[in-house]
Amino acid sequence: MLDTSLIIMVVILALVFDFINGFHDTANAIATCVSTRAIRPGVAIVGTAILNFLGAMISTGVAKTIGGDIVVSPTLINEMIIIAGLVGAIVWNLLTWWVGMPSSSSHALIGGMIGAILVSAGAAALNGWGIIKIVLSLIISPISAIITGFIIMKIIFMVCHSFKPAKVNLVANRLQVVSAALMAFSHGSNDAQKSMGIITLALVSGGFITSLEVPDLVKFLCALAMALGTSVGGWKIIRTVGGKIFKMHPVHGFAADLNSAVVIFSATLLHLPVSTTHVVSGSIMGVGSAQRVKAVHWSVARQMVTAWVMTTPLHGYHGCLIILYPAAPVLLNTLIVFYFIT
Repeated sequence: MLDTSLIIMVVILALVFDFINGFHDTANAIATCVSTRAIRPGVAIVGTAILNFLGAMISTGVAKTIGGDIVVSPTLINEMIIIAGLVGAIVWNLLTWWVGMPSSSSHALIGGMIGAILVSAGAAALNGWGIIKIVLSLIISPISAIITGFIIMKIIFMVCHSFKPAKVNLVANRLQVVSAALMAFSHGSNDAQKSMGIITLALVSGGFITSLEVPDLVKFLCALAMALGTSVGGWKIIRTVGGKIFKMHPVHGFAADLNSAVVIFSATLLHLPVSTTHVVSGSIMGVGSAQRVKAVHWSVARQMVTAWVMTTPLHGYHGCLIILYPAAPVLLNTLIVFYFIT
């Protein structure tokens, strides 16, 4: 059972994670429209904050997956497991934001939780099928984004081949406002729910509520935290996602945003958590490959993919470290993980 003070600590850490996730992942929603100059950065950030909030309020299916599919029963966990996963993910997000490296908050949080549960409660406490479902969702979603991004871009080329590129980009520039809005809404609908799930899991474990139904206040606070974080912006990652993978024109930005929004919102409807960072980057790779395979900066893409693959298992190790050596500085543990990934 968790006492009240530890529950409060979990809630605060989860909201801090959501706030940081907001400005860390702002790049996912606005990188393409800012890099193509379809929307002014300030306007894009404010609009994204509002749409993130609205998106976070529409559903709790992903929250129930996070809260119910990692551990067999909430009664098997303790406060250190939840705190270990949250603190590790928070520090990781701050480090990767500082160096401008796109990384997955979802992978860090889920990996840390799994590692902490494994050491603290044993393998029997892990929900094997639930974890497989979550991991498959995290793996398949960026691959799907690459494939569908390639297809959407090819379709746009086929439809617009008789028009002048300048005219196509002018129309796409205006349409990108809509596609970027859809992307921001879908981002909120999936990402904010992860903290909702963690808080609800802690409340059930502590006996404050009896089911994994997300309380309205928790939903509101998580949506607000992400919106406030989004309003801060994450300029370093915006530059990486928006320009270093592939040099985009408005038509590419429109296709990438539209594709990312469809993939992410489809996952939300299926109650599956995905990494918006991976999906957006995958969309850009797919769109760029449709233009010309060599136009994609595959060296940058390769570095990002390596970081993606390593984040979950290494954060599982990180979660183990925090449980086994709680006196060790969390920052030091995260720096070890960061060293291996980079």
